[in-house]
Amino acid sequence: MNELSPLAARLHTLPPSCGPVRLIAVDGHAGSGKSTFTGRLATALGDAPVLHLDDMATHESFFTWVDRLREQVLGPLERGECARYAPYDWTARSFGAPRALEPAPVVLIEGVGAGRRALRPALARLLWMDLTAAESWERGRRRDGPALSGFWDGWTAAEAEHFSADPSRPHADTLVTQLPVGYALLKGPTTTAGTNHSVTEREHFAPSS
Repeated sequence: MNELSPLAARLHTLPPSCGPVRLIAVDGHAGSGKSTFTGRLATALGDAPVLHLDDMATHESFFTWVDRLREQVLGPLERGECARYAPYDWTARSFGAPRALEPAPVVLIEGVGAGRRALRPALARLLWMDLTAAESWERGRRRDGPALSGFWDGWTAAEAEHFSADPSRPHADTLVTQLPVGYALLKGPTTTAGTNHSVTEREHFAPSS
């Protein structure tokens, strides 16, 4: 069993939030482990479709993709239609051929800004990777190496500005911490303020032996 199967089972029980879709956002700082966690959660959900926001951002504009996301993804999903979006190629610096995103029962959207103000009305749940900016950015820089240090300088400045104006963590339903083995989930700031939530005080999800 996938270590995140209990979480996946609960997400399936949520009311649809975007047409027939339960749209689940995984947000956090760059380098915080969003992609790895989302991949494991998608597997636990039976290979749920995943939209990576790296495909929506561009070199020229890291965070002004909301209108394209609404037009190419959210609008079709709300109508129960297959969405088609043009992913950005960070090497060619251009948009590629359209990619399909089916209106499955659960669709995951991951990336910095996935829980931003403009998207929250369409979300069934917001998960936040709870690693500090400094730790996340250090991990990201170490992963990408010195060749991308200039890119990281520009990215971290833009990310700090984004979250200063439009923070996601205060609105998270669940805080996700990566452990040496598996993950721990905590109630997020939104749920501790009094709203209902299905995550217990603290849960540990580790791979089955």
